Amino acid sequence: GITEVNNDVTVTATVENNATDDITGTIEWKVRSVSVEPPSSEKQPLSVQRNQHVVSTYTFSMPCSGFADIECELKTSLSEKPIRVKHRLGADVEGILSSLTREKDFFAFWKESLSQLAGVSPAFQMTPQPAKPDSNVRLYEVSMQSFGDVCVRGWLEIPKQDGVFPAILRVPGYGQNMKPVGGQENLIIFSFNPRGHGNSQDDIPGKPHDFWIRGLDSKDSYFYRGAYLDCIRAMDFLCSRKDVDQNRIAVWGGSQGGGFAFATASLDQRVDLCIADIPFLCDWVNYFKLTHWEEMDTWIAAKPHRSWSDTLRTMSYFDTMNLCERVTCPTIMSIGLQDQICPPTTSFSAFNRIRGEEKTYKIYPARGHGLGKEHQEHIWQQIKKRFQAVQ
Repeated sequence: GITEVNNDVTVTATVENNATDDITGTIEWKVRSVSVEPPSSEKQPLSVQRNQHVVSTYTFSMPCSGFADIECELKTSLSEKPIRVKHRLGADVEGILSSLTREKDFFAFWKESLSQLAGVSPAFQMTPQPAKPDSNVRLYEVSMQSFGDVCVRGWLEIPKQDGVFPAILRVPGYGQNMKPVGGQENLIIFSFNPRGHGNSQDDIPGKPHDFWIRGLDSKDSYFYRGAYLDCIRAMDFLCSRKDVDQNRIAVWGGSQGGGFAFATASLDQRVDLCIADIPFLCDWVNYFKLTHWEEMDTWIAAKPHRSWSDTLRTMSYFDTMNLCERVTCPTIMSIGLQDQICPPTTSFSAFNRIRGEEKTYKIYPARGHGLGKEHQEHIWQQIKKRFQAVQ
């Protein structure tokens, strides 16, 4: 799925006719991209005898860095709706750079936000929880006070043996309930739920799952201001513990959690390893060019003072693309090339802004918005390998 700039790529579509009659129609090839002006669509006549098949091909080359969706649309007299399939390809992904959208007070806003968080006493509390009889960890539910004096919680797993261990801060996808993982030896794992997620709903409800429009009229009240700062408060907790190796702390999340990972590593230099899977919360301008969400349209249309320009201005304060230049720790990003929820263009717009010298990425050509169990196991191994090398 990844090719070189100006390298011709041929996409093939096979049409099988399992109907009882011959069929006629058209195949139309289209290209969609924010990186390049797409060529005009190309139509081809179609005729397929029953129990036969025909092959249609389309050749395209990326003239610059970026991604493109190649869509094949089939129209016949046998179906009222066209049949569509698409495949994404990319070229020179490390060269993708979207224009930053930071306002002049961007960093001052985050400096003040972190200062306000520091003014809230964390009031850390740990409540022992029953663990499985054969478990090799002690389990606790941890609560703390965060930005706006909101109570947030998570699940802490500590090896039973004494010692100082690397720690992993796990952060959730959109509406996900983070729970203990179990079975990871010689690691302290904090599965954390920011406000509105999992066991952190005392002060901020989790439903409806409308986090990205909550408080969106102002950067001061926007949901993600508190959610990002919750992740920093979770780092405060890990850094307060004597059994946590302060030079081996990772943050890891997928989708929204991938965005949380970028934001946490940007705002907190105590993070030693950032792991972002299929990250959300990146490059909002291109995000809304590549995806469509009626929920956002409805929210904007609900009040006469709302507009797309004002909405994007507010969201720019929480666009990890605008933050990522402050990530200096080693970073691992993994994406699904066919992801239609978090398009890779937006992920690389943030990732390529990272200034840390050690950053790597993995692209799964056939995966979408989910990377599978094998990927999870791969990341656990990466964490252990990297942290075992740091003494």
